[in-house]
Amino acid sequence: MSGYIAGFSSSNRSVLNILILAAGQGRRMHSALPKVLHRLAGRPLLAHVIDAARSLSPQRLIVVHGHGGARVRAAFAQQDIEWVEQRDQLGTGHAVMQALPRLDPNAQLLVLYGDVPLIRHETLGALMSAGAAGLGLLTVEADNPAGYGRIVREKGRVRRIVEERDATPEERAVREVSAGFLCAPVARFAGWVRRLGNDNAQREYYLTDVVALAVGQGVEVATVKAADWTEAAGVNSKRDLAVLERAYQRRIAEALLDAGVTLADPARIDVRGALVCASDVTIDVNCVFEGEVHLGEGVTVGPNCILRNVNIAAGTEVHAFCHLEDAQVGSRCRIGPYARLRPGTTLAEDVHIGNFVEVKASHIAKGSKANHLSYIGDAEVGSRVNIGAGTITCNYDGVAKHRTVIEDDCFIGSDATLVAPVTLAKGSYIGAGSTISKNTPAGLTVARARQMAVPAWKPPGKK
Repeated sequence: MSGYIAGFSSSNRSVLNILILAAGQGRRMHSALPKVLHRLAGRPLLAHVIDAARSLSPQRLIVVHGHGGARVRAAFAQQDIEWVEQRDQLGTGHAVMQALPRLDPNAQLLVLYGDVPLIRHETLGALMSAGAAGLGLLTVEADNPAGYGRIVREKGRVRRIVEERDATPEERAVREVSAGFLCAPVARFAGWVRRLGNDNAQREYYLTDVVALAVGQGVEVATVKAADWTEAAGVNSKRDLAVLERAYQRRIAEALLDAGVTLADPARIDVRGALVCASDVTIDVNCVFEGEVHLGEGVTVGPNCILRNVNIAAGTEVHAFCHLEDAQVGSRCRIGPYARLRPGTTLAEDVHIGNFVEVKASHIAKGSKANHLSYIGDAEVGSRVNIGAGTITCNYDGVAKHRTVIEDDCFIGSDATLVAPVTLAKGSYIGAGSTISKNTPAGLTVARARQMAVPAWKPPGKK
């Protein structure tokens, strides 16, 4: 995908530098968290922009940070990023000035924003093509352009960008606005940036003023218009964040529908990671998918489920209100409703995990069932095992976890307590209400107090 983009391929460019501006404080977020670390679809805003940048295979990726810079850098400590600090918040042009010494003068420069998370790979490719020789500018038609710089044209040609605070009433009526993304050769761009002034209402150095400087030099300003306004929408408030969250989820839902997934309601699904679906998958309302989730052919997911880092094989049914995390589920299983699979759980094919059953760090083999009200932790469960209601594995002694082994063809009666470490041999039958603390042989084992009746006993009377 990154090798060829809208006519701009890796073969016809030598060096690409990408600069992401991420220094803003975001006062309207009313939060101590740096704005670019607020989450959209479960990930920081800046992470989405970095992903879009990396899809273009830049030779150099630079992020300008400012407010909360230490937290921002820590959030991406494992990534290969060059960091530049903007100590004084004097505008976007000033932010670029801080990064000029890091740029390759023979490269092409693409400027992105850390709070504009929904820009598409293809749109950036078109912008790079537009700025290959002159200046490429991304614009968008906005129904409500409030807060954005207006594109001022004369005879159809871009002449300048005017920020809203400095615009006339006629200019404020313009609906074509700047997305802020620019692309040009570094050598030209650096010259324009060094000439920026701050004679405006904010007393800031506006990066958008490079457009007028380019026009003044006779450089062509080529615009690329984003197909979707959300590509150019920035996050300045929690309201903006909520709007873009739904826009992102709508994109995901549309892609799933186009791939043949059945969604009960496309407006009620949240994907916070990567969701990969085979054919004939059905997803009911209010489901949340986090991390990497793979759903095999014919899988059905009931309403109000949470799946995080889960792989589910073909034909499995996940019923309502289930929570699955870091688990592997085989084919034709039946899970829930109200079941929980915790990390380290592996289910083979044809396993039933019923209502109010919790499984943690356990392997359950083919055809076994725990249909109600049980806890299975740190266990190896064989094939064709039946686990009765109320059964628990006592796997923790206050210091260490211990394993329970239940071999093939065991039948465990209701309300059994299995005190690990313990092994139930193949073919063991455990009487209801038993507490098992020693290994059992095949056949019936009963371990419970003797039942007594006291006919002469009377309940205490009230005084």
